Amino acid sequence: MLELKTPREIEAMRTTGAFIAELLDDLQSRARVGVNLLDLEHRARQLIEDRGAVSCYWDYAPSFGRGPFRNVICLSVNDAVLHGLPHDYVLRDGDLLSMDIAVSIDGWVADSARSLIVGTPRAEDQRLIEATERALAAGIEAARPGGRLGDISAAIGSVAADYGYPVNTQFGGHGLGRTMHEDPHVSNQGRAGRGLKLQPGLTLALEPWLACGTDKIVYDPDGWTIRSADGSRTAHSEHTIAITEDGPVVLTRRAD
Repeated sequence: MLELKTPREIEAMRTTGAFIAELLDDLQSRARVGVNLLDLEHRARQLIEDRGAVSCYWDYAPSFGRGPFRNVICLSVNDAVLHGLPHDYVLRDGDLLSMDIAVSIDGWVADSARSLIVGTPRAEDQRLIEATERALAAGIEAARPGGRLGDISAAIGSVAADYGYPVNTQFGGHGLGRTMHEDPHVSNQGRAGRGLKLQPGLTLALEPWLACGTDKIVYDPDGWTIRSADGSRTAHSEHTIAITEDGPVVLTRRAD
C-alpha cells in the first residue's frame, strides 16, 4: 500500500535522515587501515543508543537471509555489496567499504548508504564509486511530481550504461516512512514514462549499486552478504528523498 506523507511527516523523516548522515560521517572518519568491522558496528550501536533511535536492521528477517539480522549496520567489503554482515575483519589498505544503515526516530525511518576507499585508492574503484554517486544524483533529479517511476529507474540505468557497468535488478530502491520497506520497488534500470505516477508526499530510498564486471550475484554462507558473482569490486550509494511540489528533497543530508 502506498502512503503519501504530509509536509510535517517529511520533516520528521528529515530529522532521522540528518542523524544518519552524521552517523555515516562519524564511521567514515574511523574507517582506516587496521580498524575491525566490529569496531564500526559497535560505534554505530553506541550512536544509535545515545540518540534514542531504533535500528531497522536488528531482528530484520526477510525471506532471504539466514535467521534474523543481529547487527545495526551493513558493512560490505570489496566484492560484497549488499547486506554485508559485520564480522571479525580488519580493514586493509585499498579496501572498498560500503556502509548501509536505516534507523527510526519517533516512528519515522530514513535509509542511506555510501561507499569509500580505505587508505590508498585505486582509480578503478574511484570510478566505480563515482558511477553510483552520479547515478544516484540522476535518479534524484528525475524524481519530480507528474513524472513516472520509470523515469527514476531509466536515469539511474543510463548513468550505469554510460560508465559501462551492468545493472542487477533483483535488489533496488524502495518506498519507506513508518517502516523500512514500503511500496513501491524502485528498480535501478527501467523505461522512462512507465510505471507509477510520482506525487508529492512520496518518500523513496534510491540506491544504485554496481559491480565492475557482472550483474549476477552470489550469497555468502551467512545467508546475508551479497557479492558480485565474478568477484569484481562493487559500490553502493543511497539517499532517502521526498517528492514535493517543488521537486525532490534529499532527507539524508547532514543538517546545516
